[in-house]
Amino acid sequence: MESSNAASGGSTRREATRQKLYEAAVTLIAEQGFSATTVDEIAERAGVAKGTVYYNFASKSVLFEELLRHGVGLLTASLREAAEKTEREGGSKVDTLDAMVHAGLVFIDRYPSFTQLYVAELWRTNRTWQSTLMVVRQQAVAVVEGVLREGVKNGEFSEEIDVPLTASALVGMVLVAALDWKSFQPERSLDDVHAALSRLLQGRVSGRR
Repeated sequence: MESSNAASGGSTRREATRQKLYEAAVTLIAEQGFSATTVDEIAERAGVAKGTVYYNFASKSVLFEELLRHGVGLLTASLREAAEKTEREGGSKVDTLDAMVHAGLVFIDRYPSFTQLYVAELWRTNRTWQSTLMVVRQQAVAVVEGVLREGVKNGEFSEEIDVPLTASALVGMVLVAALDWKSFQPERSLDDVHAALSRLLQGRVSGRR
């Protein structure tokens, strides 16, 4: 039991260290770019020795790749949790999508630097981690696709919708709108931004009933 507790404690400490490195890296890279950010700076910002970075990650590129996995994994989990909670409460598929929009905004409000970095990296094609980025992106989009497919199946959504493209559009809408909010309209509340996107989602922009 003692050895098990020791192993558990070691794992917890390592995860805490990796979390500090993730936070330091994402902030620095968002501020000055990947190439300009050094391992020394990441270590200093995280408050650890340089060797600690290499103990946890083989290189700066590996650290960044794992950062993408970690961040998008958190986003995917928050979307899935919102979907499952709404479905347990008997909400419609539109309600489920709306809850996922809100969850996405909450995530972005909490991790604005990561979101900025993630969106920027989506447009780059010369990175060694491009394949990893595409995999983790699809994991997030797939949660939305699942809701759309169920909505089509039960007749709530039109069979004519392009599920993959619509799912990507919804995720992209939240990401871009939230970045615009954080960068250019920070005085607006999260609930205000969510209300605007909710109206768009539910087709109430035109004012028609």
